[in-house]
Amino acid sequence: MFTGIIEAFGQVTLLEKEGKNLHLTLKSPLAKELKIDQSLAHNGVCLTVVDCNLESYTVTAIEETLQKTNLGLLKIGALVNLERAMKLGDRLDGHLVQGHVDLTAKCISQKRLEGSWLFRFSYDNKSPHITIEKGSITVNGVSLTVVDSNENKFSVAIIPYTFEHTNFKSLEEGDLVNLEFDMIGKYLTKLYLKR
Repeated sequence: MFTGIIEAFGQVTLLEKEGKNLHLTLKSPLAKELKIDQSLAHNGVCLTVVDCNLESYTVTAIEETLQKTNLGLLKIGALVNLERAMKLGDRLDGHLVQGHVDLTAKCISQKRLEGSWLFRFSYDNKSPHITIEKGSITVNGVSLTVVDSNENKFSVAIIPYTFEHTNFKSLEEGDLVNLEFDMIGKYLTKLYLKR
């Protein structure tokens, strides 16, 4: 379980294919605190540490993960949002995030405002997932509040701190991001669709 509060960046230093799996090695200040078999969210995707040293670590993404997320599009040097799993009893500063990405969305616009940035995204119109204004959404692992919600489209406002300390600072129109919709909203949608 995660909170959507990004702790650090990881920078991709090595990408190795093995069958349909992809091993990702990242350099990060968190590396010295990691242990093998620990869960770590990468752009919102929960992956298991399979190797680590004081400067870098390796995780493995399987085929299903690569199909549902933007991890397969990463290049050497890319910055990845990182968050360690939360400890029971920790303060919940974001919202409850599982690290299970539902689908990807395309950044369709970004606008710099006075003191913030407004990013707009669109996702598959066949998706049963919805957003609501002032509801929670996780974009590339970042816990955010929906500003503007339409069918299969939504916007989020990014404050300067979040812009500088996440990979929103390198996000451009046309880029794909990982989305994890609000857990309670997903259960309610499923119950509604069963009627």
